[in-house]
Amino acid sequence: MKNKENQLATDHTETLTEEQQQALLEKYDAESNVRRITGIMKWVIFIGLLSFSLFQLYTAIFGQFTAVIQRSIHLGFGLTFIFLLFPARKKGSKTKIAFYDYILAILATITSLYWTFNYERLMTSLGTINQTDFIIGLIVIVLVIEAARRAVGLPIAIIAVLFLLYAFFGRQMPDFLSHRGQSLESIVNLMYYSTDGILGTPISVSATYIFAFLLFGAFLVKTGVGQYFNDLAVSVAGKLTGGPAKVAIFSSALQGTISGSSVANVVTSGSYTIPMMKKLGYKKEFAGGVEAAASTGGQLMPPIMGAAAFLMVEFIGRGITYWDIAKAAIIPAILYFTGIWIMTHFEAKRLGLEGLKDEDMPNRKEVFKKIYLLTPIVLIIVLMVSGVPVIHAALYGILSCIVVGIINRDVKFGIKEFIDALVDGARTALGVVAATACAGIIVGVVVKTGLGLSLANTLVDLAGGSILLTLVFVMIASLVLGMGSPTTANYVITSTIAAPAIVTLLAPDVSQALIPITVLLSAHFFVFYFGIIADITPPVALAAFAASGISGGDPIKTGVNSAKLAIAAFIIPYMVVFSPELLMIDVTIMQVVWVLLTAVLGMIAIGAGVIGFWYRKINWVERIILLAAGLAMIYPERISDVSGLVVFGLLFVFQLMTKNKGNKPNTPNVTPAN
Repeated sequence: MKNKENQLATDHTETLTEEQQQALLEKYDAESNVRRITGIMKWVIFIGLLSFSLFQLYTAIFGQFTAVIQRSIHLGFGLTFIFLLFPARKKGSKTKIAFYDYILAILATITSLYWTFNYERLMTSLGTINQTDFIIGLIVIVLVIEAARRAVGLPIAIIAVLFLLYAFFGRQMPDFLSHRGQSLESIVNLMYYSTDGILGTPISVSATYIFAFLLFGAFLVKTGVGQYFNDLAVSVAGKLTGGPAKVAIFSSALQGTISGSSVANVVTSGSYTIPMMKKLGYKKEFAGGVEAAASTGGQLMPPIMGAAAFLMVEFIGRGITYWDIAKAAIIPAILYFTGIWIMTHFEAKRLGLEGLKDEDMPNRKEVFKKIYLLTPIVLIIVLMVSGVPVIHAALYGILSCIVVGIINRDVKFGIKEFIDALVDGARTALGVVAATACAGIIVGVVVKTGLGLSLANTLVDLAGGSILLTLVFVMIASLVLGMGSPTTANYVITSTIAAPAIVTLLAPDVSQALIPITVLLSAHFFVFYFGIIADITPPVALAAFAASGISGGDPIKTGVNSAKLAIAAFIIPYMVVFSPELLMIDVTIMQVVWVLLTAVLGMIAIGAGVIGFWYRKINWVERIILLAAGLAMIYPERISDVSGLVVFGLLFVFQLMTKNKGNKPNTPNVTPAN
């Protein structure tokens, strides 16, 4: 491993090999730190993962089993193969399975089948469990926490344990958190013998929508769409000012359709784009920051967002569909990537960088001939808009991938590739199974103890009833919980203990059934956004650290650059709360156009202010005025919009009049930044 890292540290101008990419993934992404088993166990695991996908496909096509059976079997598959594939220690053996992992895998299989063989008795027991039930349930809780620690990371395991301790020691808690406490038996009963715990909503979504779309992503990779994203991005944006940075933005937004992991997106896309950016003349920390910010935004980009978006459908309820979530995310996602695009443009102008040369560009005619490779994505959008159930849309998407794979002569797609896609999809799902099962523990405690309401009231009281201050507290909580935790787990926690505080302030004295959908969406989008951008927020910015592993830049400086470039992500959630028109629910076209126009102009002003360049270099006074004008245009009030527009217009005219005076852009730097 050290040799691989040394190799990465000494050569950052060439595209990374698959081996180098894997080394980076194992270092920064817990879900990629898997064993490479050989011999008979390799085939046992291969067949097991294939069976996992076939089980999921069968139930997606022909109908699911009873809820608890479907979820417990899904959990059993996940836990069993996590213990076989993920070592107990990060630096544990990657070629041999420890004897205790065989024991844990067997226990996972047995305990997951317990529901199947005891279904009638458990369903008619009226909430009581016997000694055997208790032992089985206790084992499952321990297995879930350990599996989450291995496949997802230590933070979520610690949080789950703390929540369990809170449930048990409720009477000893401070007054604002105290409750009557739960016995160990009632905790086990809640966690494994009800649908409010491990077998609750999070793993239900994993066992249906999320798995189907993970399979869809695996099939997209096998059909060659991943590489096509890069080629298409270069063809569209390569010749523009600072082309490689814009290629990274375009490519990463598309790659998010395949990968729900910020780190995986960085490594896949960044190994191609970061060397191009450095070669053009961008500094290594800036190049890494661009890729990290853009890759993290992949989870925010419809039509296929991160796994947490599917959870949002279930958590909000009220008949809302996944398409409602995707539609609501369109304008925020456009603003997010527009913000990054603007700042990379101004940085390129500041440095005097141009686009790629003709010899570095692909044959555009040949690239656009293969536009049919995007058919699966377009088909899914059309189906969801037409009202087709999400899981059926995913299945049709998989079928279209198979057709496209057969047509695409640049890749080989046959029976072997079909089976490999099924196995890869199941392997990718393991981390999600662990995360959602562990998140179920957290949700169960919140439901049972009323912790969500207690914390919501505490946050509101702490903020003195101020919506802005409450939002700041929720933002900090989401960022802290998101450091090192997957978006799925982060969203589950924050949506149950933090989002209610926002809802309480936006819709006071309103019963749950009467809370406007826009209020619920605003609150959930707020925590969703900040949970995702924790991946690029120092000091624990995993996506930025992975990007620095490719660029050779300083990890913290890369994280600072990525957070600066993604400044839109720190503003958009507030915009969504104060201006729900952005979610495109119950609004007119003119309202949407006005909000979008002022927001984009606001991002241009903020981008110029942050970078320090517009049509020429700008001094600190101009930068401060631009930042203020940008925030005024983004703030959803007509007076602030008009005021910001006036200042923006005056500065724009002044820039045009003085662009040939004073400081000029730097001489283009054509040597790689070292």
